[in-house]
Amino acid sequence: MPGRLQRRMIAGALLVLVASAARGQGPQVGKPAPEINYKSLDGARVRLSELHGHPVVATFWGSWCPPCREEFPALEAAYRRLHGAGLEVLAVNQTSQELREADVRRFIAEFPVSFAVLLDKVGSSNRTWRLIGLPTTVFIDSAGVIRQINWGPLPAGELDRGLATILTSARVPPG
Repeated sequence: MPGRLQRRMIAGALLVLVASAARGQGPQVGKPAPEINYKSLDGARVRLSELHGHPVVATFWGSWCPPCREEFPALEAAYRRLHGAGLEVLAVNQTSQELREADVRRFIAEFPVSFAVLLDKVGSSNRTWRLIGLPTTVFIDSAGVIRQINWGPLPAGELDRGLATILTSARVPPG
């Protein structure tokens, strides 16, 4: 049976672990979204903070990811339908996990999009956003607050539900 000193040391160690876990939780619903700051495929610098006032869907993806291939057409359709209501879409490619940037360009040639395709060449979004799989889709309101996070493929209807959480004050055309 552990003595008093051992129990205190164990309790102290657990407290440190809990505090560390709380600091390292990453993005949370109801909290401000971390910055996204990458160059796009066309070389322009895009920052989430510069989109303040716009609802934003941020998707983290890879060209090798089958669910990403399935979701891109739906994201493009939503963007085209709702861009007039202020919607922005940022597609952050995990370029650090790609074999070549040419694979990203080939993917976009196959699935052309009107929204920004950003290149995370060093994997910083993995750390900042605590990505646990691809795709990950984050719905951010016009004040920059996360309203919904989907880790993994979007279930049927979830794109529309997520959009509804960030487009509450915008006039949304029927889908």
